[in-house]
Amino acid sequence: MNGIIIIDKKKGCTSHDIVYKIKKIFNQKVGHTGTLDPMAEGVLPILIGKGTQCSKYLMNHDKKYNVKLQLGIKTDSADSEGKVIEEKEVNSNLLTEENIANILKTFIGKQEQIPPIYSAIKVNGKKLYEYARKGQEVELKPRQIEIYNIELIKYLSEEKQIEFEVFCGKGTYIRSLCEDIANKFETVGYMRELKRIQVGDFTIEESITIDELEKNIEDTNFIDEKIISIEKLFEDKPIIKLEKRKIDLLLNGVKLTQNFDDGIYRIYDDEDIFVGIGVIERHLLKRDIIMTE
Repeated sequence: MNGIIIIDKKKGCTSHDIVYKIKKIFNQKVGHTGTLDPMAEGVLPILIGKGTQCSKYLMNHDKKYNVKLQLGIKTDSADSEGKVIEEKEVNSNLLTEENIANILKTFIGKQEQIPPIYSAIKVNGKKLYEYARKGQEVELKPRQIEIYNIELIKYLSEEKQIEFEVFCGKGTYIRSLCEDIANKFETVGYMRELKRIQVGDFTIEESITIDELEKNIEDTNFIDEKIISIEKLFEDKPIIKLEKRKIDLLLNGVKLTQNFDDGIYRIYDDEDIFVGIGVIERHLLKRDIIMTE
């Protein structure tokens, strides 16, 4: 089994838990394209077999989330699992649907964001959350992020909660975004709930839960439908056809001269069988992901 399966991760389990379970199910090498917090739900692309070699092409995708922001309360971790460290009044006059929508729109574009202290960013060789757990202070440097769109879903006035959808680039911390939005409303806040609904082209609609996978593991048609093959993953890339002699050379690590532009290519043999993925640099084609070995 080689390819990618899109898992709808449920709250409470880690990305490593999902990898471990799927490794047991398929008895093959398994990886993922970026962790999702234990408290978060949603899209988690899982790489299986030779699909793990695709990770370098999948790490920096844009992402889309559904978020619930709790106003009036600040936690040390900026999410619902942290300890409450501050409470502040919420000015209901600022929380009309029109004003909320307008304030959310002010976050669209490129901007500097300070990451949360409970994150895996490394400073002097240690992850930020390691400093946080020991109560050690560390300078948090802002990083440039980009938010492409952000829209209000609904506002729950009694609960003082704002639900919104955000489409953002790599490196965006939604916990920090929630705190920044709360500041615009002259209060504090934290990320109460988070659901990732899209990673690159992978959407929540095509995902399945671990329970669904385990229930249908003997159904080969179901599994085939849910596994995104490496050939399909690169279906937008151009094709190069090679005769058997050149295929053998390529498989042995020989770089082949090709009069094509630099980039990623799907390689097929002269019988239209998918061989794998190759990369051209300076008109030299080299092997990358090979399916026939």
